[in-house]
Amino acid sequence: MTTPQITDSHCHLDFPDFDGELPDLISRANDAGVTRMVTICTRLRNADTVRAISDAHAPVFWAAGTHPLSAHEEPLASVDELIALTEHPKMVGIGETGLDYHYSADSIEIQQKSLRIHIAAARETGLPLIIHARAADDDMARILREEHENGAYSCVMHCFSSSAELGRAALDLGFYLSMSGIAAFPKSQEVRDIFAAAPIDRILVETDAPYLAPPPHRGKRNEPAYSALTAKVGADTFGMNYADFAAKTQENFDRLFAKAAAYEAG
Repeated sequence: MTTPQITDSHCHLDFPDFDGELPDLISRANDAGVTRMVTICTRLRNADTVRAISDAHAPVFWAAGTHPLSAHEEPLASVDELIALTEHPKMVGIGETGLDYHYSADSIEIQQKSLRIHIAAARETGLPLIIHARAADDDMARILREEHENGAYSCVMHCFSSSAELGRAALDLGFYLSMSGIAAFPKSQEVRDIFAAAPIDRILVETDAPYLAPPPHRGKRNEPAYSALTAKVGADTFGMNYADFAAKTQENFDRLFAKAAAYEAG
């Protein structure tokens, strides 16, 4: 029987946790049916490193932005700088960007400014915005709505574990929600309920590796192969068999990350 294929839509393969292991890591992912992955650059000064990983490994695409927790430490990105990065054929998304007031409430102003710059780049390029949101639901929903009124753009709420209200706000704008290992934790029924109430055609899966490993690996290093474990919980959440759920998430990824789909087709 052929293993259903899925995509790890968000991981961090440039992190030192994976030094020297990428060929084996990608092989394990492929064995689990995880045939594509998007590795995310969180500081633009690391873009060359992340791009090189994508160039060296056929299943790996990349995205770049300034993580909200780094926004106060890094030079403020410009729209033109972000757009220039998208000239690479395997650069497929803008971010991750967003708001995180849990650890960095003192950098709210710069986080919001950085977020709006990333949204402008996503709008101009047509590539999806990749959002990190924590402890900032009201501002997150407000800015996403305000900017959408200024001109449509596409977006995924990465590692979604926020409130039902923010989930609905994102879905109402046509955005996508991505399931991480958090959705597979036994005590995450509230998160699973939010996903179950969402349209199946707006769901992605991810690891956020090396973080947030799903059971039975919780507390250990996460890796792209484990997105299959989260996807199996996703299938149960939607009352679907695994193959059908996997196929649906692939369709969703191809629709949102159309540049990656077109690259493969080409």
